[in-house]
Amino acid sequence: MSRATEISIFTEMTELARRTGAVNLGQGVPELDAPPALLAGVSAAVLAGRNQYPPASGFPALREAVAAHQREHYGLEYAPDGEVLVTTGATEALASAFLALTGPGDDIVTFDPCYDAYPANARLSGARLVPVPLATDGDGFALDADALRAAVSAARRPRLLVLNSPHNPTGKVFTPGELAAVAEVCREHDLTVVTDEVYEHLVYDGGRHVPIATLPGMRDRTLVISSAGKTFNVTGWKVGWICGPARLVAAVASVKQWLTYASGTPYQEAIARTLGSVREWAAGLRATLTANRDLLAAGLAEAGLRPCRAEAGYFVQADIRPWGFTDGPRFCRELPERAGVAAIPTSAFRQGPDEAPWLVRFSFCKRPESIRTAVERLAAVPAPVTGRTAPPSR
Repeated sequence: MSRATEISIFTEMTELARRTGAVNLGQGVPELDAPPALLAGVSAAVLAGRNQYPPASGFPALREAVAAHQREHYGLEYAPDGEVLVTTGATEALASAFLALTGPGDDIVTFDPCYDAYPANARLSGARLVPVPLATDGDGFALDADALRAAVSAARRPRLLVLNSPHNPTGKVFTPGELAAVAEVCREHDLTVVTDEVYEHLVYDGGRHVPIATLPGMRDRTLVISSAGKTFNVTGWKVGWICGPARLVAAVASVKQWLTYASGTPYQEAIARTLGSVREWAAGLRATLTANRDLLAAGLAEAGLRPCRAEAGYFVQADIRPWGFTDGPRFCRELPERAGVAAIPTSAFRQGPDEAPWLVRFSFCKRPESIRTAVERLAAVPAPVTGRTAPPSR
């Protein structure tokens, strides 16, 4: 089957969940409510006739709100005209950046495992994705600075470094020390940095997101990407943005204009009116997601699996070896029928050699009752499964 026609593991697991009635903890599709004022704002904008193209760079009030957000939360100054570009979700921002800044023969460095849009976008641009594996660190993940330096030094023509923090699929937040090491490599090799910060407001346990653009010498070589989808539980609206120095933003805009040109006028207007109150909203959302994470992690542990530490985002990684499995895809294909729960193998996000094929990703951006049902089903799997030394035959 060609790459163009193959069915993704996400589609496969979603269909398995539908067919078996499993609780779908695979994809990161929130089941949680959005702010009522935001929803009312969209309705008002639609009824007021804000239904035609916005400017190609985005609704002016939203660009101003994004610039104010970056200033308030991180001390980063961006001009709304020229240094902020509204996009059709963070995914379009990423694709436009890859296409604008790289081409055949170029190398794009990122950390492995990684969001699956990165290798797809690299293929579109003709560039080569260079994966740098994150090291295991107890029940979490850590930067391997030596591996990063070696990868960049060995690259044929390194152009971009893509940094996803908070990180999907691991839930890792890069520490200040790790960010400093990454920044040092980027300055030494004159790399442009593209950051994926869509989980910026979903950092737990008192942690804090630090954009690498705030580090010395990094603001003028970094494109910062985020969106409203994860922060406000409106992933279907597809409203994102990219901030950075004017020369880089202009390059991205030159590609973006031939993709969607512009989209989502009433959504942009509503988000512009709501973004200034994100601090209060996000505090409540973090509390809900923290409770969900803890419920899921405890349930996984009770079922005999080994949950990893999730510092941010939507997902908990789990070690499936206590159930006798070392093959994540096989485990996930059997789980809906065995336990009535669907998950995604972490191998789906690997671009380099998979040193931990026994990791599986579970989502907790669901209603608490969905999480409770899932953990009850996992705990009810017959006891002989736990502690098996070999997977059962089908």
